[in-house]
Amino acid sequence: MGRTPLRLYMSVSVDGYIAGPDDRPGQELGRNGGRLFNWLDDRMSEGVNGQVYAEALATGAVISGRRTFELAGRWQGDHHDGVPIHVLTHHIDPADKPPGSAKYYTDVNACAIEAREAAGDRAVMVHGASAAQALLAAGQLDELELHVVPVLMGDGRRLFAPAGHDHVELELVRRLEGRDATHLRYRVVHRDREQP
Repeated sequence: MGRTPLRLYMSVSVDGYIAGPDDRPGQELGRNGGRLFNWLDDRMSEGVNGQVYAEALATGAVISGRRTFELAGRWQGDHHDGVPIHVLTHHIDPADKPPGSAKYYTDVNACAIEAREAAGDRAVMVHGASAAQALLAAGQLDELELHVVPVLMGDGRRLFAPAGHDHVELELVRRLEGRDATHLRYRVVHRDREQP
């Protein structure tokens, strides 16, 4: 890949949910949504789950949707190791000063460009369904690292709800079996925009 990859990292149920129903402040993962993160109990292990977690923390910048940013308590201004946090939002209130290295963006392409520049030769971590959908629609999302958890949530917040983007092909580039999660990395196959 010629450009610094923007890589979505998300835990997801087999039926496509990233949070249980009624996700909100005080219940950030929704009802029963914590089940999607049991694999993180092994995040400091030398096994597959530890490897995947370490890779995520080796990223050089973060892009997040505003909702995810707020539900995560704005990460108190530091997602990991002080890397820049780029927050996609529909509106910027000049009186709202984001903490730490966080910065708000309404322009998806500007956000992606600045995140890539900030990350240097490391990947950019993407968080949140809305951010992923916006970046995908803009042709900026390069990879999906999905931590597929063997559970059917039945309801909640979907990773890819109808989003208005075209058909998207994915290429599986890695599959790792961890305890309580299968880690699948897909490359987004970007079509040549000049072809009909």
